[in-house]
Amino acid sequence: MAELTTLARPYAKAAFKFALENSQLDQWSAGLGIAAQTAADEKAAELLSAPQLTSDQKAGLIIDVCGEQINDGLKNFLMVLSANHRLALLPEISVLFDKYKADQEQSIDVDITSAFDLANDEQQKLAEALSQKFNREIHVSTGTDKALIGGVVIRSGDMVIDGSVAGRLEKLAEAINS
Repeated sequence: MAELTTLARPYAKAAFKFALENSQLDQWSAGLGIAAQTAADEKAAELLSAPQLTSDQKAGLIIDVCGEQINDGLKNFLMVLSANHRLALLPEISVLFDKYKADQEQSIDVDITSAFDLANDEQQKLAEALSQKFNREIHVSTGTDKALIGGVVIRSGDMVIDGSVAGRLEKLAEAINS
């Protein structure tokens, strides 16, 4: 995984820089997301790895599937990726691009999982507290997991805040057993 990120990073940075300079961050984010989904599809991946297809044909496959949902700049980007045999990196490039975009916009996506459905005011309070903690705009998505027993688990990227009863019980069990 780290190797893919290392390979994808220069392409993601170049795409981000171009999109930022042309005020097209949202269009590029959406277009890269669609292209990444296409490249990650099992049948598409098989075609993209076919040695009998030229790099132009491989890029053309993704461009044709995405159609009007991608702009000319992104089409050129896909052609460059294909010429360098890097179309398989599209999912990782899309993830990195979205991270750069979130940093630029000073926003962060947060997943909140709770044992029970959270009321709107509870979600709002959590979002406000997280916004102050991270000094960023927070985009919240919620879910439920009865196995948590109570409390919440907050995830954002590789950061996890486990405030669940199940998590506390697990920590207590570890402390007792050690």
